[in-house]
Amino acid sequence: MKEMTHIERVTASLNNEKVDRLPAYPIACGVLRKLLKNGEITYKEWCDNPEYFAKSFMLGQKKFGFDLAIGLMDLSVMASDLGAGVRMDRENTPFVDKPLVHCLEDYEKLEVPDIKKGRTGVLVEGTKLIADYLNGEVVTSAFLEGPLLALSQTAGAERLFMDMFTEPAPVHKAMKVITQYDSEIVSAFGETGIEAICWDYLWGNYAVLGDSEYAEFEVPYATKLNKQTVDDGMTLTVHNCADLPHLDVQVKQYKPALYSMAYYPLIEESPSASKVIEDGYADNCVIGGVVEPQLFMRGTVEETRNATKELCQEVKTALCKRGLNSTYCISTGCEIPPDINTKMENITAMMDAVKEYGRMDDV
Repeated sequence: MKEMTHIERVTASLNNEKVDRLPAYPIACGVLRKLLKNGEITYKEWCDNPEYFAKSFMLGQKKFGFDLAIGLMDLSVMASDLGAGVRMDRENTPFVDKPLVHCLEDYEKLEVPDIKKGRTGVLVEGTKLIADYLNGEVVTSAFLEGPLLALSQTAGAERLFMDMFTEPAPVHKAMKVITQYDSEIVSAFGETGIEAICWDYLWGNYAVLGDSEYAEFEVPYATKLNKQTVDDGMTLTVHNCADLPHLDVQVKQYKPALYSMAYYPLIEESPSASKVIEDGYADNCVIGGVVEPQLFMRGTVEETRNATKELCQEVKTALCKRGLNSTYCISTGCEIPPDINTKMENITAMMDAVKEYGRMDDV
């Protein structure tokens, strides 16, 4: 089979058609800032400048040849604009160090911020630039925190989960506000030309919430936002790096085109790539995963190459047994660490390994 373009390969995979090789996308986002100005751009500068943000994805595409471009900034964007304190180290992912919620009344004080300002404004403008730079070359996607994840960042996860069980009413009021905040961002993304939204629904995790709790505290809000994503002309995709994900809800009920997952081999019942395929989830959408992200910082080129080779072989075998042609994307279980010590050559090693071992003409 002749070599496909990135868009041809992803489109064929979404439709379970034959492909030259499995599509590939290591979730390389913040680390790509190292391609700007000889690696001198700090994480804060990258987060605060939409041109830096978008140009890093363009340069990453040029250097590595990904099949997708997903504009993830980090998971503190919404919490920051809601008023929580965010710590920004020079060379690592920002994180909330001063939650905004200290009592039940604080849930009811949350208000939707002006999405044209703050970090949300940078994200929306940067997303538009990603679409301008890369549409037509590769499938482009924005990245957005689901409402329960955004609230856990804003309030602090430990406090939130306690309040969900003891005083759910204020939590639901806050969830409605954050869902409206998400909704306004979706509308803004819909005007950027971006082709998809990747939602992070992290708390669909049996290690944290059971079926009834997840059904109460995220499903109604996520369902509304999922529908709006599609209604506004963008493809729905979902990322969840949980160890025990709610696959039935997030794959079969939400119906994303692509579902990005992680795998924790030391945790019993954490689903592997082959397990998810064998259980029929790849019948419903493209599944993405599950090269270990820490390998890109701590592993060698050879270790990265071998891990990718083993995953390609596992996936191809499972797809063949299931009678599927291509509904899998070789990816990482979560974002490649944007740490200064992450090895860019390991990203090249993964992509080269997929080109060699992910070929589907021999299946």
